[in-house]
Amino acid sequence: MFDQLEILSMARGLASHSAARQEVVARNLAQADTPGYKARDIAAFSQSYDSGGTMALRGTRAQHIGSGEARATPRSFIERGIDGDPNGNTVSIEAQMVKSAEISTKHDMALSIYRSTLGMMRATLGRG
Repeated sequence: MFDQLEILSMARGLASHSAARQEVVARNLAQADTPGYKARDIAAFSQSYDSGGTMALRGTRAQHIGSGEARATPRSFIERGIDGDPNGNTVSIEAQMVKSAEISTKHDMALSIYRSTLGMMRATLGRG
């Protein structure tokens, strides 16, 4: 029932996208001193959601919830246009920290959407 509500589907997609992007940012920060490492990122949520909602959970067995469709996780790509260090590393710690804060804000927004939607459902059912 709840999978049919577009707003909850979008909130789930945003939370999944935020988690995947935070993982890429953490990997970039971990490789900040590695010679030749190129910073990576994930496409914006609007692009990945418009391309068919590739953020859904994947079930590996028929008993798993939502296992009818196996969808891929977003793929990271190498960022372009960043001047790197002389050793070839393109990770900017400041830029990655700004991205991390932005990602955290979007994840909090997804959780807020869940909370407000569930609050409206409870009020509708008279359990407010």
